[in-house]
Amino acid sequence: MISREDEKYMSRCIELAQKGIRNVAPNPMVGSVIVHDGKIIGEGYHQKYGEAHAEVNAVKSVNDKSLLKESTLYVSLEPCAHVGKTPSCAKMITELEIPKVVIGSIDPYFKVAGKGIEILKSAKIEVITGVLEKECINLNKRFYTYHQKKRPYIILKWAKTRDGFIDYIREPGIDTKAAWITNEHCKTLVHKLRTEEDAFMVGTNTVILDNPQLTARKWAGKNPLRITIDLNCQLDNSYKIFDDQAHTVVFNNLKDENKGNISYIKLDFTQNIIPQILEVLYELEIQSLVVEGGSQTLETFISLGLWDEALVFTGNSLFIKGVKSPFFANISAETKIFGDSKLELFYNNEYV
Repeated sequence: MISREDEKYMSRCIELAQKGIRNVAPNPMVGSVIVHDGKIIGEGYHQKYGEAHAEVNAVKSVNDKSLLKESTLYVSLEPCAHVGKTPSCAKMITELEIPKVVIGSIDPYFKVAGKGIEILKSAKIEVITGVLEKECINLNKRFYTYHQKKRPYIILKWAKTRDGFIDYIREPGIDTKAAWITNEHCKTLVHKLRTEEDAFMVGTNTVILDNPQLTARKWAGKNPLRITIDLNCQLDNSYKIFDDQAHTVVFNNLKDENKGNISYIKLDFTQNIIPQILEVLYELEIQSLVVEGGSQTLETFISLGLWDEALVFTGNSLFIKGVKSPFFANISAETKIFGDSKLELFYNNEYV
């Protein structure tokens, strides 16, 4: 039976897990606490990919290891059952003879997926599962989407004016300068997002008209994988998306080729290319994808229902006419105000 105490300690596990953001992918964020006689005696979280897991760090932090045999270990995700870059956490717990383990959510990765729990129960350890399960799954919604749906977690992002336009009507080579719709704070948020998500994608027209760099210049952190769709490889290396600041993937109809930091990947354009793109990204272990535009690319994802989250910024300007903002019937789950601009969040998946 799940108690309030269990939820209190699991909430702390989630807080700890969040410290691993940007550093543990493609692994999930995980936190763990060890409790003895109503007092936390150890804490830990997965700090960096390839390094010790949360349970190991929590055990290491316990001063008096003899207390472990009388303690309860809390962990936000099922302890791993397999030996990978690190040893099996479930096996470690049994060897330490920790008598009780409380778990937030089951690991969706096929090499674990209940096997960690089986190891614990086989050792006669009391196991409680499902404590703050929804919150624990939501913490790693990218990880769950990747392993259960075999594709990245898809975030759509665009900015629109108060009268519902995302751009003027522009032609390549003629007044191609983009109009910035929202304020500087929103721009900083987008750069922060680039350090947190695996990949950013734009269509050919967006590259030609806006010449985006798709890197994080206003926030410290890693740059994402940059992706564009270029049917006939018409984009030349003068565009910023091809600079040496990050790797770029070009989905096209002509060739498979690696050229420095640019990878050309051929698709079958006689078929719907979006599922093909998602299949390639799954193989590349890309767990999250932000689709930034343009309008046609965004609307294709929306029409296919292939999106999990949408970030829609609204600025204070008016265009009167132009390229209409993508539309969908979902009701916003959350609205944040940033001066004269706002951000609405929409969700389209069961993990939220």
